[in-house]
This record gives sequence, C-alpha cells and structure tokens, in this order.
Amino acid sequence: MLQINDLVKIYDGGVLALDRVSFHVPKGQFVAVIGLSGSGKSTLLRCINRLVDPTSGAVIWNGVDVTALAEEDLRMVRRKIGMVFQHFNLVHRSSVLTNVLAGRLGYVNPAWSLLNRFPKEDIQKAMRQLERVGIADKASARADELSGGQQQRVGIARALMQDPEMILADEPVASLDPVLAHSIMQYLELINKEDGVTVLCSLHFLDLVHRYAERVIALNEGQLVFDGLPAEIDDKKFKDIYGKDAERVG
Repeated sequence: MLQINDLVKIYDGGVLALDRVSFHVPKGQFVAVIGLSGSGKSTLLRCINRLVDPTSGAVIWNGVDVTALAEEDLRMVRRKIGMVFQHFNLVHRSSVLTNVLAGRLGYVNPAWSLLNRFPKEDIQKAMRQLERVGIADKASARADELSGGQQQRVGIARALMQDPEMILADEPVASLDPVLAHSIMQYLELINKEDGVTVLCSLHFLDLVHRYAERVIALNEGQLVFDGLPAEIDDKKFKDIYGKDAERVG
C-alpha cells in the first residue's frame, strides 16, 4: 500500500509544484498519472522515492514513512522501487549488460560495482531480464548503439533487477513513436499482471491511459483534480485536467 498524505513541493523561487496532494494506491494496481506539462507529474513520482524531497506532507509505503528516512534507510527502501525514465538514463559508453546490472547496485558491495564486478548469479539474472524484454542479443552492445525503444527496454530490465514491488515510470514513452510506445507499455503491463508489481506511470496520451491503466490520477497546477477510472473522464473532467481550451483528439 502506498499512501500520499498532503504532499507539498515548493521549489526554489517559490514555484509550487505540488499543492496538498493526497491519495492511496493498493498493492498491484496500475495507475496512470496525467496532466499538462508542468502540472506536477514528474515531481510527484520523484517525491515518492525521494529523488526530490517534498517540502511537507508524507509518503507512506508498506507502513514506512519514506519522507522521514535517513539516507541509509532510504537506500534500503529504494531497492524495491524501480524507476523508468523518459530519457532512459543509461550510461551510453557502457554495455547493455552493464547498464542492466546497475539495477543491483543497492544489493552488492559498492567496491565491486566500482570495479564492474558482479556475482555470477546477478549476471545470469541480467541476461534473463534482457530475454524477457526481447533484447538478450544486444547484451554486449554499447547502450548508445540501440534505438530509443531498445534503450527503454534496457531501462525496464534494469528496474526489474531490483526485484521491485513498485515501479515509477516517468513519461516512459514520451520520446517514442506510437508503435514503440505500445510495445513499452505492454512490458509494463506484463510486469504488473504477472509479477504483481504496483505501477505508477505518467502519460500524456489518453489512448494509452484507456488501454493500460486501471485508475487515473490527474494533476493541474500541482493540485489533484481527478482520481478515478479512465472511462470516467468525460468532457467536463477532461477540461478540468487539460484546461477549457483543450480539445480531445480522436
């Protein structure tokens, strides 16, 4: 169970990114987070694993107040929270296999990771995850030799190396064309349904929301303006989320 209680984030300069946002997510749910650019979607996801520290409020996950944890305890919690980034966040000069193994950094001796030495079991596990996302044949290739869709699959495999209980996907298909977007969303759906992993995924396109999400959280100027089923987003709620001048496409 994930609980977000009155979460506020104010950036330097007084920019209010999140304004008393509250909701809870049961284990195993697939939640889409939607809203215009600058609505607070990325800030919300990054506050959950404290890549961004909230100004006030609480993030409670499995009964633990993540916002109150010291760095060492936070490291232990982050082991079980995978992150998938819009721009992949790979080390371009390193091999695909090495990038996937980075998902084990919370589990291995830091000195080993600096020397790029991982246990045999982790290497085998990394190959299994690459097989799962269909790019085991690219294990020895440099990350920057891959297409955008392939790089995002590396990002998903890296997240799976953590044996995550939750995945935060921050606009994972925003830089991909529609066909590739569906392929990436299908991997996230598979992980959600087969592994029971909770997924919070920020998205721009409502067709993807309707196809993959069980539930929608919508933000507008940092405020929660909708929490419900995708099918419940009628024309009025659409305007609440995207503004009165917004028009549905399709």
